[in-house]
Amino acid sequence: MANQDYYQVLGVSRSDSEEDIRKAFRKKAMEYHPDRNKNADAEEKFKEINEAYQVLSNSTKRSQYDLHGRSGVSSNGGFDRPFEGFDVFGGFGDIFDSFFGEASGRRTREAQRGNDVQQRVVLTFEEAVFGAERQVEITRHENCQRCSGAGNEPGTPINTCSTCRGSGRVRRAQRSLFGQFSQITPCSTCRGAGKIVQTHCTSCRGEGMERRKRKISVNIPAGVESGMQVRLTGEGDVGRDGGSSGNLYIHVDVQDHPLFTRDGHDLIYHLGINMAEAALGSEKLVPTLGEDYATIKVPAGTQPATEFRIRGKGVPRLDNGRRGDLRIMVNLQVPRSVTAQQRKLLEELAESMNDSAGTGPDGSGSNDKEENPGTDKGLFERIKESLG
Repeated sequence: MANQDYYQVLGVSRSDSEEDIRKAFRKKAMEYHPDRNKNADAEEKFKEINEAYQVLSNSTKRSQYDLHGRSGVSSNGGFDRPFEGFDVFGGFGDIFDSFFGEASGRRTREAQRGNDVQQRVVLTFEEAVFGAERQVEITRHENCQRCSGAGNEPGTPINTCSTCRGSGRVRRAQRSLFGQFSQITPCSTCRGAGKIVQTHCTSCRGEGMERRKRKISVNIPAGVESGMQVRLTGEGDVGRDGGSSGNLYIHVDVQDHPLFTRDGHDLIYHLGINMAEAALGSEKLVPTLGEDYATIKVPAGTQPATEFRIRGKGVPRLDNGRRGDLRIMVNLQVPRSVTAQQRKLLEELAESMNDSAGTGPDGSGSNDKEENPGTDKGLFERIKESLG
């Protein structure tokens, strides 16, 4: 890279501003610094980057370089003086400090957000539909009551760390054949806190927090279902070093209902009717969740799996509270066993329906239904009464 154009070294054009050159240098320096890049040629590339930046960041040298190339800036490749602490061993001194942190490490240990806490609750079907308030018991980390989270025994001092002077960070320098390399790391003496507790709290042993059981009141919104979770912001573990507390997540399980099933925001109820009720029609009482019964009319000739719908008797929506519907599915109930009377009536019905579907037994085309139009209805009524 010894004869490579300085603009190419930094990846900039001749029209770029000083700010563009500075940004390009910062990016290249981070990429090729030997502490970060372990390739064999990283050291040489980093030196070339520094050399290019020394020239192009100086308006006078940049003008000379643009006119005469490298020979126009100096006889020693552009280095009239050591660059910002660049020593004879090839170390990087202040050039690295100016872009990657001050020698004193100004930042203390970073704040850490507390962990989230998980809890599970089991709701009845009605609680999930209409909402409920539940008390849940959790165990979480809180600030120690004895030391208020400071970690020291009350009345004992907390001293500034003498190693990092309260910054929580220290600069570690390492000298090699190629020069001195610097790295900012958390202070090992105070573990990045910037302070030293002389006497640890006897309750939390210096941790500043302790596990405690709490009962939390949780408002379960109407319309939740199994698998959902309710979030309570800030009710989890306390944060460290001024960090925010975690959240409490309540996972919901919902029990089954003996009469209703759920389909989204609708409730489904299966209504059993016998064949006489399906044929003749009837009025039926249908339960509604958490309320009184509703009356529906089953019209004559209702077929199996017919669906009726009662608006607004379903599950509230979480976003706007509007309720879905109660859907009533008709199940035709066929008796598994019949009495002698019921059998006789059903045989009469079967014979009557067979005759009405075709010709009479003498082939004349006449049938009992045409001659006695009230026969089937009267027979259905008797069957209906017989089946209860």
